[in-house]
Amino acid sequence: MATKTIADIDITNKTVLMRVDFNVPLKDGAITNDMRIVMALPSIKKVLESGGKLVLMSHLGRPKGQVKKEFSLAPVAKRLGELLGKDVQLGPDCVVGPDVEAIVTEMKAGDVLLLENVRFDPRETSKDEAEMQTLGDEFAKLGEVYVNDAFGTCHRKQASMYGAPKGIQAKGGRAVCGYLVEKEIKYLHQAVAEPKRPFVAILGGAKVSDKIKLIGSLLDKVDKIIIGGAMAYTLLKSQGIAVGKSLVEEDQVEPMKQLLAAAGDKIALPCDHTCTDDFAAGAPVVIDTPDIPENLMGMDIGPKSIAEFDAIVSAAGTVVWNGPMGVFENPNYAAGTKAVAEALAKATDNGAISVIGGGDSATAVEQMKLADRMTHVSTGGGASLTYLEGKPMPPIEVLDQK
Repeated sequence: MATKTIADIDITNKTVLMRVDFNVPLKDGAITNDMRIVMALPSIKKVLESGGKLVLMSHLGRPKGQVKKEFSLAPVAKRLGELLGKDVQLGPDCVVGPDVEAIVTEMKAGDVLLLENVRFDPRETSKDEAEMQTLGDEFAKLGEVYVNDAFGTCHRKQASMYGAPKGIQAKGGRAVCGYLVEKEIKYLHQAVAEPKRPFVAILGGAKVSDKIKLIGSLLDKVDKIIIGGAMAYTLLKSQGIAVGKSLVEEDQVEPMKQLLAAAGDKIALPCDHTCTDDFAAGAPVVIDTPDIPENLMGMDIGPKSIAEFDAIVSAAGTVVWNGPMGVFENPNYAAGTKAVAEALAKATDNGAISVIGGGDSATAVEQMKLADRMTHVSTGGGASLTYLEGKPMPPIEVLDQK
C-alpha cells in the first residue's frame, strides 16, 4: 500500500497522537461489546513498547457539539485500562486547551491519556473547513506524530481525522496509519483490485438507494452480485414481480430496471421468501414463489434462495458481504443471514477470501460466533462502502505516502 504506516517511522520516545474508533455500544453506562477497543490494541501497544507517550482521540455517539455525560468516554478509559493492565487517564470535558496541554506535558513514557469525546467540541464536525482546522491545530499541539487507526470514520473529513494530521505535518511531524487501518485497506483493496475469482458480492439491508452506486461500481468487477434484504423487493418490483406489502423505494423502481438490464445475469435475487402479515406480531409464512401475496410483506429469503446463494458462495474465490438477508434481529427471520454467514465460513475454510464490510453484517457474524472463520471483518460499515465505491477518503489521503 502507498500510505505510510506506524511500522515505517521511528516513534521511539515520541508523544503520539492517535485517532481510534472507540464508538462502542453502551447499555446503562456499561460497554456491551469491546471489539473496537481490542482491535486498536496492536497499534496502542506498539507506541507503549517504543517508550512513547500516547494521547488517544475518539468520538462516541452523537452529542452534537455539547458535553453530555451519557456520551462520556469514561467507560472506555476504564475498559482500556483493564485490557492494558495500567491506568488510562481520561481528559477533561473541554477536550483541548491549556488544561489538556498541561496534562500531556506531565506525561511520562508509557503513559496513556484518552481525550474526552471529540464530538463534545462543535468544531469536530463543522462544515466550515477553517473552523474545523482550528480544532485540528489544537489537537496537533498534543503530539509529535499522528496515527490514524480509526477506519470506521475514514470517510468523514473531520478535525480529529483530517485537521489533526494536517496540523502535525505543518510542524514537521509524521502522519501515518495504524495497523488496523493498514489491514482494512489491504483486504478491501485486495478484494476489489486483485480478487481471487470467482468474485462474489453479497449486498443486503433496507435501502437500495444507499447501495446503488456500489452496485454500479462493482458490476464490471464481480462475477456475481447476490442481493437480499429489503432492498431486493425494489429490484423484484422493477421486474414486474409482486412484492405485497414489502418495503419498496418507489423512486428507485425505474432506475433498477436500467441497472438490471445492464447487469445481465450477474445479479441473483431471491426466488422465494419468508413473509408475515404483521411486522410486530405476525407469524412467519414461507412463500415458495418469487411473487408475494398482497397481504404479506417479505422479511427474509426463503429455503430455495438459501440453497441457490449457498451454491454461489461455495464456488467463490473472493466474497465481499455488506448487509443482512432479512430482519435477522428477529429469530423468525434470521435463517437467511445465518445461512449466508455459514456458507461464507465454509468457503473461507476451503480457501476463499471473505471480507465482511462492517455494519449489520459484522454484527451478524459476531453474534453467530463465525467472525474468527472470516478472512477479515471490517470495523467500518460506511467507510468500507465508501472505499468499495472508489470515493475519495480524505483522512487516508492526507497521510504520508511511501
